[in-house]
Amino acid sequence: RGDMSRELKIMFSPGRVQLVQDEAMGPAPKVLVTGATGLLGRAVYKEFQNSGWLVIGTGYKRTRPHLLRCDLTDEDAIRGLLQEYKPDVIVHCAAERRPDVVERHTEAAVNLNVHATSTLAKEAAVCGAFFLYISTDYVFDGRNPPYGEDDSPNPLNVYGRSKLEGERETLRHCPGAVVLRVPVLFGEVESVSESAVTSLWLKVQEATESCTLDHCQQRFPTDTRDVAAVCRKLSERARQDPSIRGIFHFSAKEQMTKYEMAIAIAQAFNLPSNHLIPLTEQLAASTLRPMNSRLNCSRLELLNLSVEPRPFTAAITDCLWPFTPDKRWRQTVFH
Repeated sequence: RGDMSRELKIMFSPGRVQLVQDEAMGPAPKVLVTGATGLLGRAVYKEFQNSGWLVIGTGYKRTRPHLLRCDLTDEDAIRGLLQEYKPDVIVHCAAERRPDVVERHTEAAVNLNVHATSTLAKEAAVCGAFFLYISTDYVFDGRNPPYGEDDSPNPLNVYGRSKLEGERETLRHCPGAVVLRVPVLFGEVESVSESAVTSLWLKVQEATESCTLDHCQQRFPTDTRDVAAVCRKLSERARQDPSIRGIFHFSAKEQMTKYEMAIAIAQAFNLPSNHLIPLTEQLAASTLRPMNSRLNCSRLELLNLSVEPRPFTAAITDCLWPFTPDKRWRQTVFH
């Protein structure tokens, strides 16, 4: 029949069967990724691109040829950007995420983590885009894990406070938005110092002298590729289902201290680890960090919006092998 000539697909996923119109007929959905030059933003950009979305990425200091340079602290620039590109979805990855830097340069960090977020949320609401704000487990004090989405935040440092303020601005100005809290991230890095996880590589390689590493604070190192997949799944579902809003948690499940991460890295690359020494008492640090801010991720899981996190050893090997001394040999053999 003439009115039935459009293509329909049957989609099966655990617990639900959907009949959906084939999206290939209409224009590709458009997503704006802020901080697309950063550790998470690069993975998010790639994930949406690989799934057939039209992706617009913004950067500032590290702008690349295919990305837009945009100062997110400039309200007019944000307004102009959204009016010109009219995205269906905005994934806000841009942030100052280094706690020590936030303590030292608080004003600049608050401008990005809070004020830019506020402007983006307002403008997303105006143009009807779905807004996804990336937040952190550092909104919790880490004294009573695990933490659900409705547990009371109590950030210990300025970074955590700024991200919590960003969450509140997001949901105040854009009630249909999603806040996604994630723990410490690692991924395909441009330099090992780009992530607190991959930077342990330098300690692992310093085999000539002993090296102390924190063995108190419990962490849940999470691969940016997994977070990116969750961002895409949330965005796809939220465009069809307005009940997808509010706060969600996503985290890998392997609990490790920095010492344990370093040992795992050494073992993954068959490197000695007896120079690594666990530090079991808390040193007086300039920036307080939560002891164990493990996130309960059941809300995401119950909605079938989660992904199975990559095992740490396999994922960290992916990220670090380009930095091994014999990488040139491997590239010729495997690439």
